[in-house]
Amino acid sequence: MKRVLLGLGVVIVVLGALAYLFRTDLTLWIVRNVASQNMRSSLLDTLPDGLHVALCGAGSPLPDPARSGPCVAVVAGDRLYIVDSGSGSARILARMRIPPARVDAVLLTHFHSDHIDGLGELEMQRWANSGSSDPLPVYGPEGVEEVVEGINRAYANSRASRTAHHGEDLVPAGGAGGVAVPFPEPAPGQDLVLIDRDGVRVTAFRVDHAPVAPAVGYRFDYKDRSVVISGDTVKSANLERAAKGTDLLVHEALAPQLVAQLTAAAQAAGNERLAKITRDILTYHATPVEAAEIARDAGANHLLYYHIVPPLLIAPMETIFLQGVEETYDGPVTLGRDGTLVIMEGNSDTIEVEEEL
Repeated sequence: MKRVLLGLGVVIVVLGALAYLFRTDLTLWIVRNVASQNMRSSLLDTLPDGLHVALCGAGSPLPDPARSGPCVAVVAGDRLYIVDSGSGSARILARMRIPPARVDAVLLTHFHSDHIDGLGELEMQRWANSGSSDPLPVYGPEGVEEVVEGINRAYANSRASRTAHHGEDLVPAGGAGGVAVPFPEPAPGQDLVLIDRDGVRVTAFRVDHAPVAPAVGYRFDYKDRSVVISGDTVKSANLERAAKGTDLLVHEALAPQLVAQLTAAAQAAGNERLAKITRDILTYHATPVEAAEIARDAGANHLLYYHIVPPLLIAPMETIFLQGVEETYDGPVTLGRDGTLVIMEGNSDTIEVEEEL
C-alpha cells in the first residue's frame, strides 16, 4: 500500500510539474476549446418550442453584483425579444449564451436612463455579430424616436470606423444602430397589439409610474402560454387586468423597509439630497407584497421579481424583501437575479426555473 501511495504521489508531482512547465500552451488550448464550444452553442437551441423568459438584468440603478440594469429576454418559438436594455444587459446575454445577433426587436417600457443605457451596446453587438443589413427595431411609446436618434448619433463614429476596418460585406453600414417603432400610449383598459406573426402576439398596456409618462408594460402570448412584464409601476389595476390568467408575471418591486435604511444612512451622513431621492422613489414603485397582490388577483401561475430595489447584498436582506409575500400569494415565487431562466413549453402548463449564471 505504501508503494502504491508513493507511486501515486510521484505521478501527481510529475503531472503538476508538466502542467507548470507547459502552462502557457495548456492555457491557450483550454481557451481555444472553450471559445470554440461557446461559439458553436446557444442556449436558445436547447429550449423546447414554447415561451421562455431570461433575466438579462434583474436590478436597478443601484449597483448590485448579482443584478444588472433591467432587461428581460423573451423567447417565443424562433423569435427573441428584449424588454428594456439596462447597463450590462448585452454582456449578461452573452454570458447566458443568448446571442445578441438573434434579437428580433427591443421593446422599451419607458425612457428612464437605467432602462436604456445598455441599448447602444446591444445594438452594436447584434450588428457586429450578425452582419445584419437591417437596423434593430426599437418599439416604445411616442418619444422613442428621440432615444433611438440620440443613441444612433452617439455611436455614429464607432459604426463608421468598424465598417471601414472590417468591410461593408461583414458589417454593412445600413444594418447598424436602431430604427424607432413608436406607438401611442394605450388608454386605461386598452391593449395595443404591436406584433402578431408566427403565432407570437405582443401587446402593450399602460402602467402608472407617475410622474414618469408614458410608461407601459407588455404581454407576450405564444402557443397557449403567456408572460406579462410590468415595467416600472406602482400597484396598477390596469396591469392586473392585462395579467389575467397569465402563466408568468414578471413584476418590479421595491422594499420600503430596506430603502428606509438607506434614507437613514444618508441623513446620518448629512446627505439630504440623497435622503430626498430615496424617499421620492417610494412613490412610484410597487412593494413586493403589492406585486404579490397583483399576481394573486390576476390569477398568475408564477411570480418573478425583477428591477429589485435596493440591492440585496446578503441573504437576510432577501428574507426581508419577501416579508409578507407568502401570506399574500400562494403560488410559486422566484426572486430574480441575472441569469434566471423560466422555461414554459408550448401547449402545456409546466413552468421550470433554472439559474444559468
